[in-house]
Amino acid sequence: MHGRPGPVGSGVDGVVGAAGHGLTGVTDSGAFLARLVRFDPAALVRLRSSGTSGRTTLWGRLPWSVLVSRTVAGPGPGDATVAAADLLAELDRAGTALPARRDAQWRWPLPAVPGWMVETIPGAELRRVADAAAGTLRAAAAHGVAGRAVGQRAVRDALLDHVAVVVTAESGERVEVTQRLVQGIVRMGFLGVAGGGPEAVQVRLTNRWVGLVAPYGAVWSQKVADLVVKPSSDHPNG
Repeated sequence: MHGRPGPVGSGVDGVVGAAGHGLTGVTDSGAFLARLVRFDPAALVRLRSSGTSGRTTLWGRLPWSVLVSRTVAGPGPGDATVAAADLLAELDRAGTALPARRDAQWRWPLPAVPGWMVETIPGAELRRVADAAAGTLRAAAAHGVAGRAVGQRAVRDALLDHVAVVVTAESGERVEVTQRLVQGIVRMGFLGVAGGGPEAVQVRLTNRWVGLVAPYGAVWSQKVADLVVKPSSDHPNG
């Protein structure tokens, strides 16, 4: 969406949202917001009404530079950004008001979803990869790397940039799934409860974005070279 956002109640692509936050999927919304706030108490959440389906997609950004989203029930406010903690508190008290808008603080482009599917990966495999990375981080913190002390943050950043899975598109393009994506899909709870049912995760591409789409949400990452953060006074970035 380009240009200055309208007042609460103006929609996306001509869709008129609710006067307040417009979310009826309170349990799903609360689960998403609670995890977002756990990782970053100052996190923003962007609400975008999804066409005429009566559903809203919640977008957030994790501290390790990936975007996460979950589509929930309710017409939403159209297109608005608020503090995730404020919206979570409003839902917890069964309120319907939209918290103070912070549209100018949203600085990240959004992928053009849904994109196209490249491959599917068993959720259990992604859990295994995430657990292995966590084990490596604990071992490095306790014993160093190759006998040398290494800062936990340096090890963490190296692990996040590590390519955990590689799949090949029909075009022959090599698609790299980094630990940033894997950690996002697992730690946001998008796989559901382990052993609770099918956990097939789709690897998707859209333009320069790579995404993991799971039963309860999606995580998207853009190549570092393609990331451009620009100051703005509205929502110029998708």
